[in-house]
Amino acid sequence: MLLEMEQEDVDIPSRRVLITGATGLLGRAVFKEFNENNWNTVGCGYRRAQPRFEHVNLLDCIAVHDIIHDFQPHVIVHCAAERRPDVVEGQPDAASQLNVAASANLAKEAAGVGAFLIYISTDYVFDGTSPPYKETDVPNPLNLYGKTKLEGEKAVLENNEETAVLRIPVLYGEVERLEESAVTVMFDKVQFSNKSANMDHWQQRFPTNVKDVAAVCRQLAEKRMLDPSIKGTFHWSGNEQMTKYEMACAIADAFNLPSSHLRPITDSPVVGALRPKNAQLDCSKLEMLGIGQRTPFRAGIRESLWPFLVDKRWRQTVFH
Repeated sequence: MLLEMEQEDVDIPSRRVLITGATGLLGRAVFKEFNENNWNTVGCGYRRAQPRFEHVNLLDCIAVHDIIHDFQPHVIVHCAAERRPDVVEGQPDAASQLNVAASANLAKEAAGVGAFLIYISTDYVFDGTSPPYKETDVPNPLNLYGKTKLEGEKAVLENNEETAVLRIPVLYGEVERLEESAVTVMFDKVQFSNKSANMDHWQQRFPTNVKDVAAVCRQLAEKRMLDPSIKGTFHWSGNEQMTKYEMACAIADAFNLPSSHLRPITDSPVVGALRPKNAQLDCSKLEMLGIGQRTPFRAGIRESLWPFLVDKRWRQTVFH
């Protein structure tokens, strides 16, 4: 009997990771990546948490303290954020609470249990005038979203020097709704080719698959378990440069759909939060550590958008 008990114990992975924002596009991918690679993984969320994830309001310091002290994670990946620039402009206080104050508190609590914190940041900390950007380049965010994420970076590093800041660009992946990503949201405009659609052809983007970012987080965490010098600021990004117009054309191409109704708009946008023209991230620091993974855009976008294809007859032509 005793032997059986011991056998059962062996199966529980000893490495523990806590993921905030585990219900979001990136958080789901990060949860899955750690969970499938022999980490004892706990995700927390807010509005959509139950039943799969722990319900934690990150603005509630006691709740945050309790989950971290109960679980004693070795690693915390902080994916939760208000990441929509136009929403941040409209709700600056709420965005600052989540992106800055909650991050600072999380860093303090992580330090209290000796956990390695990975804080997810953004390419929007840069103004986009002189790419590609290294980790050592001076940030100059153009919009409030970029400013709150930069303040969040400073807050976590001040409260816990054993932190990694991971800056990433525009994300896409397995979405629950098309609106979940600025890349996948274009699919309807691509599919409904009976009316012309204006597409931004000014801002240079580097669409990045959440599965790749998740792999980078896990690789960073595992390297850190062996080497305490792994900390500070890092960049990760896809390496295919595309405007939204070019992404839309690539999406059309991936599903054998027409793209002649898509109209490239080359002027800088006049509505909404200011965006950097080209905030390309230099990823050589992580590459030198042997960390990284990149899914080709066409393959990644096909996998992500497949369930949202309106005309299912295309299934045959796309995959056979």
